[in-house]
Amino acid sequence: MKMKKLIVPIFILIFSLSFFKASFVFADDENKTTTEPTISAQSAYLIDNRTNKVLFQKDSDKKMYPASTTKILTAILTLENCNVDDSVTASFDAVNSIPDGYSTASIQVGETLTVEQLLEVLLIHSANDAANILAEHVGGSIDSFVAMMNTKANELGLNGSHFTNAYGKHDDNHYTTAHDLAVLMKYCLKNDTFRKISGKASCAIPATNMSGTRTYTSTNELAIPKTRNYYPYLTSGKTGYTTQAKECLVSASYKDDLELICVVLGSTSRFSDTKNLFEFCYSNYCVKTIANERDVVSNITVSNATKDTKSLDLVLYEPISALIKTSDSLDNLKPEISLNDKISAPISENDVLGKATYSVNGVTYTTDVVASHSVEKSNFWTYMIYGFIIFVFLLLIYECFFNQKKRRKKSKKVKYYYGR
Repeated sequence: MKMKKLIVPIFILIFSLSFFKASFVFADDENKTTTEPTISAQSAYLIDNRTNKVLFQKDSDKKMYPASTTKILTAILTLENCNVDDSVTASFDAVNSIPDGYSTASIQVGETLTVEQLLEVLLIHSANDAANILAEHVGGSIDSFVAMMNTKANELGLNGSHFTNAYGKHDDNHYTTAHDLAVLMKYCLKNDTFRKISGKASCAIPATNMSGTRTYTSTNELAIPKTRNYYPYLTSGKTGYTTQAKECLVSASYKDDLELICVVLGSTSRFSDTKNLFEFCYSNYCVKTIANERDVVSNITVSNATKDTKSLDLVLYEPISALIKTSDSLDNLKPEISLNDKISAPISENDVLGKATYSVNGVTYTTDVVASHSVEKSNFWTYMIYGFIIFVFLLLIYECFFNQKKRRKKSKKVKYYYGR
């Protein structure tokens, strides 16, 4: 009897908890797809690498201290100005000019490593001594290398940036913006060696002339598996920290054909900030095929073509994928077609006849418009010309024959007259 009395309350409790849980999950999903995350970073910038579309920003042009994210620029200048197999010997100044409290790889004066090994400890372990060694190797001196850094920054349009050293030592005149670091990262990701190194969780440096084998772990917790902050979609990243700059992180991730670049500066929780921003964008945006290869986008009548081929479908040369919001509808999406000035027969299949442009959320996507089939040139006017020439020729022959006949008749009349 007691059990029967308990059944109803227990059932009600279970039902209520299930409803509450379902409501909570639904609300959480809803927030993931509609609400921008709250982050601790003072400045942030997140873009789609393919289209440059800004998906999130927070004071992205605010002047900030970059700390060790500076090493992104140091790395790309190194890759562009020397061979990764070059051997480099550490100088006294390069090793001993690093202030206390700044991370190093404990490279010794006179120790020889390759450029690639130095790049690995630079980007993975954030070794400041490696930055100075590379700066001297590439620029001849650290001061000359810093001049190269600022020249490169100007070339890339990093108008809110200025650098005074190769590794991110704090200096009031050493600054950047979240926007500028995203532009720099986008540029660096075009370099395969940079991509390969900057996405590693660790690196091992073989024995050198002065040290045994050493292993270095990444300062980027998003790259390290089986850790609390591990992010499986991360492809590249560089951390930074000083007391003045606070926590900084520049990173890239790839998921479902969408590659994102994220910058957080002045953060107190850079890994959580970055993961939340990535997941917000992957929940709200996706890459979707908006038009397929050989889709018919227009039909034209080709001049000077045969009757059977003059009606021509114009088709897309290749499919088009676009970055869209997950909530977007593409039902009424139509391309803008621009055709070449003069289109006439003959035309071969797949000849480019114009462009098709789609506009999605302020981003344009363009591909070639091509002929779906061959178009043969009509012979009508050729036959007409030939016929006219033949007609004129026959007319001339007739005229000659008729005139000759008239002359003969006239000649006979004259002979008859004088014969009388």
